[in-house]
Order: sequence, then C-alpha cells, then structure tokens
Amino acid sequence: MPEPVHAAPTSHPSLGEVGCAFLKLGLTSFGGPIAHLGYFRSEFVERRRWLSDVQYADLVALCQFLPGPASSQVGMALGMLRAGWGGALLAWLAFTLPSALLLLALALGTAGNPHWLTPGLLHGLKIVAVAVVAQAVFGMGKNLCPDRARAGLAVLCAALLLLWPGPWAQCIVIAAAALTGYWLLPPSAMTARAAPLDFGISRTVGAALLTVFLALLVLLPLAAWLHPSLPLKAAAVFYQAGSLVFGGGHVVLPLVQAGVVEPGWIDADRFLAGYAAAQAVPGPLFTLAAYLGAVLPLDAGLRGLPGGLLTLVCIFVPAALLVLGALPFWEGLRGNLGMRKALAGINAAVVGILAAALYDPVWTSAIHGRADMALALLCFGLLTWGRAAPILVVGLGALAGALFF
Repeated sequence: MPEPVHAAPTSHPSLGEVGCAFLKLGLTSFGGPIAHLGYFRSEFVERRRWLSDVQYADLVALCQFLPGPASSQVGMALGMLRAGWGGALLAWLAFTLPSALLLLALALGTAGNPHWLTPGLLHGLKIVAVAVVAQAVFGMGKNLCPDRARAGLAVLCAALLLLWPGPWAQCIVIAAAALTGYWLLPPSAMTARAAPLDFGISRTVGAALLTVFLALLVLLPLAAWLHPSLPLKAAAVFYQAGSLVFGGGHVVLPLVQAGVVEPGWIDADRFLAGYAAAQAVPGPLFTLAAYLGAVLPLDAGLRGLPGGLLTLVCIFVPAALLVLGALPFWEGLRGNLGMRKALAGINAAVVGILAAALYDPVWTSAIHGRADMALALLCFGLLTWGRAAPILVVGLGALAGALFF
C-alpha cells in the first residue's frame, strides 16, 4: 500500500487548541467562503499539519457537494477530527460567534452605523483575501495537479465556471470531473492514497444524523402550518434556507429575503442594512440570520437576543447534520479504488473552482489599480515565501488599506 502523505496528529488534542485556532479565524477571516477555505488551508494544512493537502481537498470536495455553508462545514469536520463532538461544536462557535455577536449588537442598536469599518480598511481586507485565495490555488495546484492531465482538467473547470458561474454549474463541474477522473485519467495520474481520517463517527450514527436532518426538513414546516406562530414559522424558514442552498452565503439571501421580507415581517431597507453589515464582518455570511432574528417582531420572550440566537442555530443545524452524517460514508467511499480515481478528478476541479473564484468575485471586487495589485503581491509573497502568519498579513492589509485607500 502506498505511504500516506501525512496523517492527522493523534497526540492528545485539546478543546482549547481547537477553540483558539478557530477563534483567530473567526476574528480575521474576511472575504467570503472561498477565502475562508484558503485561510483554513494555511492554518490547518500548512501551519498545524492536522491533515494533508489531499485529505483537505477531499473534505472540501464533500462540503462543496452538500447544501449549506461549505467553509463552516469544513470547520465543523476539522473540529470533529481534532477533538470529537466537543471540537465540532467549539469550532463552529469560535468561527461563527464573532460576526454573529457584531450583527446582534447592530440589530439591538448598540453598534451604531452598520458601516463601522471604514471603506479603506474594508478594501485592504479584500486585497488580503486575493492573496489568501491565490496562495491556496498556488499550493493546492502544485500538490493536486502535478501532471498535464490534472492541470488541464483544472484549467478546463475554471474556464467553464467563468463562462457559466453559479452554484449549480459548480456541482455539475465537480460531477463531470469525477466522471472524467474515473474513466479517462491515466494510471500515472493516481496519487498515493491519503491516510484515512478517523472522525469517530460510526455509520449508524451518521445514518441517524441524516435521518434527523430529513425529519426536521419535513416536520418544521408542517408544525408551522399546524400551529402558525411566528417563532415556529421563522425556525422553519431559516432551517429550510440552510438545508436547500448550494454555493454559500450569498446564494442564501433570496431564500431568506422571500421568507422574511415578502410576508412583511421586516422591511426591505432593514434587510439590506443587515446584509451590508454582514459583508463588513469576518466569518460566514450565514450569520446574517442572527441580525434578522433579532429584528423580527417575535413574541416578547423571544424578541431581540433570543430571536437572533434561534434563527442563527436554525440556519446552521442542517449544515452540521449533513456534514457530520455524511463523513463516515465519505471515508468509506474515498478508500475505494474507483472512488480514488474519481477523487483525482474532483481534486483537480476543486483547484479549478478556487481559480475561477480568485477572479470572480475575489479579484474583481478588490483589485482596481496598481496600488491594489502591489499590496496583493506583497501579501502573497509574505504568505507563500515569507511564511508569515495569516493574522499578521490580515493586519498589514487592514493597516495599509486604512492609511492609503
């Protein structure tokens, strides 16, 4: 059997390690889900070496297939890998709560102006996101596309996604890459089998989690129809939004808007103010649910902070049930020889997806001139060759943006 690249460490992992790592990311991960995946790779593949590039790409591929916030699902899986169920919960809390608390504060009227970040500071953070994603494409491309066949497949996937963007196109490209890998990639394209990752979840438990996911997807709307209280309706709306959306935070907005604005629960201006603030804070865009829940006209006992926590949990619960339920089956599939061939194609597609996202929306929203490009190159050099910690590069980009843009 081929030797694994390197396996996740097994020496007495602690919840404190997981909490500190994800809290740092929750405070500094600007730029959306693709940038988050780049930050995660820097932290957990390159710096902490919890898993290899191939293992990480396999995990990203699974979460790209599943509905929900892909970066948050990758984080939950990494927390589960490192410290069990408590690690999965703590990884989600630490990555999510910084932005959720800021948005709750805004909703409760204590944060003042939703544009609390200056335009220059925010622009500098967007430029850092360009460098982070570029480093992820560069590093993963070297490891996952070392030959012409896989490099060509990655380029083709990137080109297709630039021509036909969207979450469904992404799913189609991944599926097509899997079939290409299975049928067409030569034996020389096969990499050494990655060491299996032990998430500590049995197939019985995985099946139970997936069953709970489906049951809630059916029962919550039914309960809201039978007992039409606003808290129950809100729980159903946010659970459905978290269950049925592919492609990350921005794609969830139409579903949530239809669920809370069209029925007249809140007005469009308040909804858009929350959306603007959600883009100015680090962490997952799904934390917009905390803001919306806090401003909903719920019953007296749920108005404000309790309502925000209710909708925040409801939008993330399906993501947790799906990824933790799918992991034991995914681990079994990725060890199959045919699945390994398909994964070689999927991993090339993941590189292509990152490359397409590097241009749109990351590059197009951040690089508007020579100064922007200069700062992006400096940050990229510090990350790639200077081996600087991402948090230091984030600080540099924010400072440069505040001073010069």
